[in-house]
Amino acid sequence: MMIKTFKIEPSVARIVDKSTLLKVLNYIDSGVVKTPCLVVNGERVVRNLSLLGSRVRNSKVFYAVKANPSIEVLRLVDSLGGGFEISSDGELRVLAQLGVAPERIISSNPVKTMAFIRQAADYGIRRYAFDSGTEINKLARYCGGCRVYVRLSIPNEGSEWPLSKKFGVEIDEAFELLLQARRQGLEPCGITFHVGSQCNNIYNWNIALDKAKLLYTRAQEAGIALSLLNIGGGYPVKYTREALAIDTIERHIDVLIRERFADEVEVFIEPGRVVVGDAGIIVAGVTGKADRLDGKWLYIDVGVFNGLMESVGGIRYTYVVETTPYTGGLTNWILAGPSCDSFDVIDRNVSLAQPQVGDLLLILSAGAYTTSYASEFNGCAIPDTIIV
Repeated sequence: MMIKTFKIEPSVARIVDKSTLLKVLNYIDSGVVKTPCLVVNGERVVRNLSLLGSRVRNSKVFYAVKANPSIEVLRLVDSLGGGFEISSDGELRVLAQLGVAPERIISSNPVKTMAFIRQAADYGIRRYAFDSGTEINKLARYCGGCRVYVRLSIPNEGSEWPLSKKFGVEIDEAFELLLQARRQGLEPCGITFHVGSQCNNIYNWNIALDKAKLLYTRAQEAGIALSLLNIGGGYPVKYTREALAIDTIERHIDVLIRERFADEVEVFIEPGRVVVGDAGIIVAGVTGKADRLDGKWLYIDVGVFNGLMESVGGIRYTYVVETTPYTGGLTNWILAGPSCDSFDVIDRNVSLAQPQVGDLLLILSAGAYTTSYASEFNGCAIPDTIIV
């Protein structure tokens, strides 16, 4: 069996988690790799989870299942006794299969289906986000007396995947919703927000916590004793450049919270990307090359539809191509996926050597929001997830 080799440039070495890369290379050398696949370093997932919340006093961590809902990853989180954040009956079914206790599950989707609310209530889940009177009505009908936290609208500047427009309300409306929730028999317990996914602007947390403090004080004055601050996720990973470290973010957040809120306030954190992002590498196969009027095209067996949907919304990945005796110097490529759809273009400016058809290509920091977004459009396989 021929051992495959990959040249790791210094710029790449600064980005990639070295333990994950080594495990993936060892897996490739075992000769059992079938592309496309997502290889996840389980030890890295455990390490990331162990760091999260460690610098924020009185905090609990709830893994955002949507980031990577593969049963293998969920088993890892479950084995550590971690909590889970879910948004749908499909995510609940998987956790139910694992036997996760309802006390370890929350739902921070502000707009949930009635079917999901009924199933979650039957399962025993009692903590939910909301941002509208309609949602209050649904929760009061199907999960009376449950604990609810209102979602504030927060600027997402500096986030590579903004989340501010679809959900969230301003302070005045949030206050009125807390009053309505109380009138309808729910227990308004807290405030939530999201600074935006892949957020490298640490001051977004300042803005968010300043707004949360204003609402918190107003609620207290109205006799609503809020005790929960759900700060969502947003912690970034290294894709093509350095990113804010967990320790840096959490030290900053902890100071902000202690300056603004009572010591007894409970803090929920909902990390997703930062748990599994740098723990996963997609191993893809080169399927074709072409010289066209607009440049050199390189085709691989994973694309926008079957794993790399975030590439169309601002996320750029780092790539490493297999080195062979035929590898030439660096060339700029237009990187495209396997489907027949012209939308299936991953990146229009990727600098790589000269791979041959059949060579392997590694997509780094691809553990989050890849397979969870994927479909089998055009019959193209979704990458299998392998824990190493």
